[in-house]
Amino acid sequence: MDPLESVNPKKDSTIAMMQAAQKRDWDLFEIQQSGIFLTKDQVFGNCRKVSLHFDQPTHFEVQSSKTMSLEEMDIVLFRKDPPFNMEYLHTTYLLEVLEKRGVPVLNKPSSIRDCNEKLFALEFSDCCPEYLVSNNQKMLRDFYDEQQDVVFKPLDGMGGSSVFRVAPNDKNLGVILETLTQHGKCQVMAQRYLPAIKHGDKRILIINGEPIPYALARIPAENENRGNLAAGGSGVGKNLTKRDRFICDTVAGSLVSRGLYFVGIDVIGDYLTEINVTCPTCIRELDQAFGLNIGDKYIDFITQEFLSND
Repeated sequence: MDPLESVNPKKDSTIAMMQAAQKRDWDLFEIQQSGIFLTKDQVFGNCRKVSLHFDQPTHFEVQSSKTMSLEEMDIVLFRKDPPFNMEYLHTTYLLEVLEKRGVPVLNKPSSIRDCNEKLFALEFSDCCPEYLVSNNQKMLRDFYDEQQDVVFKPLDGMGGSSVFRVAPNDKNLGVILETLTQHGKCQVMAQRYLPAIKHGDKRILIINGEPIPYALARIPAENENRGNLAAGGSGVGKNLTKRDRFICDTVAGSLVSRGLYFVGIDVIGDYLTEINVTCPTCIRELDQAFGLNIGDKYIDFITQEFLSND
């Protein structure tokens, strides 16, 4: 996960999961991506045993620090924010070795590696808006000429970073394409702009193929096109629509079969735009809006599915 020192416990979904686990008297160990290594046919980690405290100025306490074989763990939650760079890729390989040694890793490392959060959604193209993935600037320009209003985004970002809306007659198209494609070297995604973004970019959380029955509609700030909370958007809780449920049902089987047990899908209007498999957020916001305890629900699933024989 990202360092405990850097997260906001009132907003962070991983902390919500850890809090639920701590209530069950689980021992919690925090491991950084840089602290995982493979030697002598074993995966090790530089681990900090921690406890959480929400009534003190510091939200956690380090009880001990040591290097240990990760085979000593009953379960490993892989919760690292993108970008999905080479270090992230290599971490999936190390955790896959651990998984093969019998330790459940959630989400499944090979599926995190295979399911790019932008491209994976296109596997369900009937649910998606018109799109193009290419590094060819002429093709991207032609797509823009056809659609007239387009969102361009990198394939490895998060939180709305480097996402551009190019409206009709926008004279910045050239420099945006040069920058995002690095002059034709990097693939990017182009999607038809969806005016329904003004009503929110809905985050829907799915646990073991079952959606939480509410969405967090992330409303763009004034003079913004991005609804992401990290980009200044505000969250409004909403009930799932019939179309939302159809999209969830469409993707559910593939998610479960791939070992993607905690996933956040993004829906704008009637269209699926992304499937977030690395470190989906919005637990805290949905809990607060609807009196839920999604962290408990996820830990209950883990207990029943992976630890019931212990």
